[in-house]
Amino acid sequence: MKKYNIYGMGAAIVDTEVVVSESFIKENEIGKGLMTLVDANRQKYLIDSLTTQRVPVKMSSGGSACNSVVAASMFGSTAFFSGKVASDEAGDFFVKDLNQSGVDFHQVDPSNGVTGKCLVMVTPDAERTMNTNLGASLELTYREVDEDALSNSEWLYIEGYVVTDDQRTAVARDAMNFAKENGVKTSLSLSDPFVVEVFSDNIKTIIGEDGLDLIFCNGDEARSFTGTHTIEAAAEGLKKYAKTFVITRGPGGSLVFDGVDLIHTDGVLASAVDTNGAGDMFAGAFLHALSIGKDFAWAASFANAASSRVVSQFGPRIKAIDYISLKQQFKLD
Repeated sequence: MKKYNIYGMGAAIVDTEVVVSESFIKENEIGKGLMTLVDANRQKYLIDSLTTQRVPVKMSSGGSACNSVVAASMFGSTAFFSGKVASDEAGDFFVKDLNQSGVDFHQVDPSNGVTGKCLVMVTPDAERTMNTNLGASLELTYREVDEDALSNSEWLYIEGYVVTDDQRTAVARDAMNFAKENGVKTSLSLSDPFVVEVFSDNIKTIIGEDGLDLIFCNGDEARSFTGTHTIEAAAEGLKKYAKTFVITRGPGGSLVFDGVDLIHTDGVLASAVDTNGAGDMFAGAFLHALSIGKDFAWAASFANAASSRVVSQFGPRIKAIDYISLKQQFKLD
């Protein structure tokens, strides 16, 4: 039996969530409802402005793959994460928060720069506006890959956001190759329709000629990546790149291919407040289910239920009581 169920890799970011007024958004000329990449100075200015106003701040370790491995860990999986943070207060917070979630973390050399941060501003209408500085995450190298931990893992899971630059693409490619050579199952999230549209060649570099064991994507990402116009055609096209795959469809549930059958699972009715993190939760819950021996249909139903909890509240993480409730609902205790 391997030590880790899931080994994740991706951006290491500290999420800072605050409630702000409409006037704060307007006065600071922030693009409302958007995710905007900003430099460290701009982000610090905004955070300092909020601190001066004594606005309550909620912080957590974040990043897409990070959210997924935390979810899996909270359900009971053993998890490991590789990313890059700086030797600063935010970096210390990231590592501590990750460890408190039960996830082991590996980093050889902390960056001399700043840890990546995402300022999440929530206005009274419940809309989320994000300003992100990737910081040290852009400096990820293969030195951050712990080969001992990876070879002792069941699954390697990498977020698609790493393909936005060639250096991190190469790291992900080499990690995937190492996993394949050492009997570790490989999985990748396509992450974002824009990422797929602009960086599809880098995604294919990570996948490799022999493909992956599992790909996660939504309908838009699936159609864009395969160059098709229907879910059915996209599903057929994905078979070229992975032995199995999942296409999430929001409230419409999910379409999963287990290597033999294409299975549709119904979504779970929820009053959506914030869809941020739903895909991350789905992947974490799905991989956890596979790691405890469940089949694809069961895993998809479980992941649909878990992601419905995320969209019903603010933020990409659910409360500890929700993990307990889901485990009881699906008789995992």
